[in-house]
Formats: sequence, structure tokens, C-alpha cells
Amino acid sequence: MSVGTHSGVKSHGMYEFFRHHPRILFTIPITVCHLRRGGVCTTRGISLDLGQGGMGAIVEGDVEVGETVEIEFRLQGQPMTTVAIVRHTSASRSGFEFVGLTPEERLQIATTVGQA
Repeated sequence: MSVGTHSGVKSHGMYEFFRHHPRILFTIPITVCHLRRGGVCTTRGISLDLGQGGMGAIVEGDVEVGETVEIEFRLQGQPMTTVAIVRHTSASRSGFEFVGLTPEERLQIATTVGQA
């Protein structure tokens, strides 16, 4: 699996002012699971940026602002499953805020993106 990081790249995006944790450009495949009428909907996507507080991503299908989702991805070869709230969405990207990360998960993300 190919993982793209851009060390030394400053945080970006119009939402940066509102974030508690900065993000860096970081590209990894993701799977997003969320409830819909009739059951669980699973869709694939790719992250655009990542930080201890969340990620931006391009996902297939629709997610709705305020919706709680489960995001699965791999960091440093290890699987990670997080719960996140959809904070914004558009035709080109969605923003997710992680909730309930353990200190170990937060550290794993921070180490991966060079914020530890």
C-alpha cells in the first residue's frame, strides 16, 4: 500500500482556524461506514490530510454533516478504526473530526504525521 506524506508542509485549508490540532497533507486509502435506512453503508475513499483531531478525505457516496461514522485505515502497517463526526462536506471533499481516541491512538497519529 502506498502512503504519501509531505514532511515540512504547513497545515492548510479554510477550516484551519477552527481546528484544535493541525493537519498535514497525508494520503492513505480509507473505508467509511455509516448507518442508512436499511442498514450499514460502507464506502471507500482516500484521505487528503490527517492530524490528531481528524482528517479530510474524498469519499464515494454521500455523508451528511453531523453524521457519526466509523473510519478504518492503516498507519505504519497497523489497522486503525476511529469514530468521527462529519463536520463539513462538499462535492469534492469531506471533513471528519475524530471522537473518543485513546491516548495510544492519538500518539500513533501524532508519530505518523510528525507531530509527536
